[in-house]
Amino acid sequence: MSGGVDSSVSAFLMREKYGTCRGATMLLFLNEALGISSRHPCCSRENILDARAVCEVLGIRHEVIDLMAGFEREVIRKFVEVYESGGTPNPCIDCNKFMKFGAFLDHAKNSGLERIATGHYARIEHDASGRYLLRKAVDTSRDQSYVLYMMTQEVLSCVEFPLGGMMKADVRDMAGSLGFTNARKHDSQDICFVPDGDYASFIAEYTGKSYPPGDFVDVSGNVLGRHKGIIHYTAGQRRGLGVAAKSRLYVSAIDPAMNTVVLASEGEAGLYARGVVARDVNLIAYDELPGNFRAGVKTRYRQKEIAATVNQSGSDELVIEFGEAVRSPAVGQAVVMYDGDYVVGGGTISGVF
Repeated sequence: MSGGVDSSVSAFLMREKYGTCRGATMLLFLNEALGISSRHPCCSRENILDARAVCEVLGIRHEVIDLMAGFEREVIRKFVEVYESGGTPNPCIDCNKFMKFGAFLDHAKNSGLERIATGHYARIEHDASGRYLLRKAVDTSRDQSYVLYMMTQEVLSCVEFPLGGMMKADVRDMAGSLGFTNARKHDSQDICFVPDGDYASFIAEYTGKSYPPGDFVDVSGNVLGRHKGIIHYTAGQRRGLGVAAKSRLYVSAIDPAMNTVVLASEGEAGLYARGVVARDVNLIAYDELPGNFRAGVKTRYRQKEIAATVNQSGSDELVIEFGEAVRSPAVGQAVVMYDGDYVVGGGTISGVF
């Protein structure tokens, strides 16, 4: 329970369904633990107190679970390393994989509990063959299936998403009718350990390193200006470049070895990709994909689905060719495959072509 409205209503629904449940807040990050003083912790006292207050209303036990060491190892360090290598990380996916449906689930089982529930907007189904399936939420504007593609059959068998069939407005109304003080609390929009969205400052403060300026270059290698350090940029970025040009420029590639950031305009081929290669693959709907598998794919959370042909190369690599050119798919981000409302699976983008 994060202290937000979604996990609070989920707790109520689980209590109603099972007669009892237990509320738990994951303690993931504190400034003092990392030697960082200028930022607010994600697991603030206010959020913990909000979660505890809801549990008191529901008459259920609340606990705080210290998972900070694992969060730093599996989420924060990887976030920094991917940025340093010129990629674009997705720490929410790593948090789901290693923390919520890893360490948190393990804690529940070790405490004698059988299942966990979260406030994610997605649905889990069980088909006639006994396979668990992950499906988009009814409220498509809140659907979070993209960041859940890494869920395995074992994990899906002991997780519930009570809000998957609800609209967000109805969740807030239910929270209000139950007397939850967080019923109108704003949803978090930023990465939890970078609450102001300034990724570069966080990385520099966390590592203690300086990231030197370098050249902005065009797709032909011509110097266009100077950048502030590669950790300030990500593929597809347009704002904050500070380069004067006749047309809008976007980051099309980052080369850490040369310390250069490649810029391209809307009409240039270097800005678009025909496909991606993905590794660290997890499949939900199949054990193995048939050849030339057709799917809708997303390379970013809020991106519309694009028709694509997918081929599985071995057990842990996908080659995905888009039906239309896609602008700036980024190494380090997830590519997730859909068959209608259902998540087929996905992986981490390791190459772009």
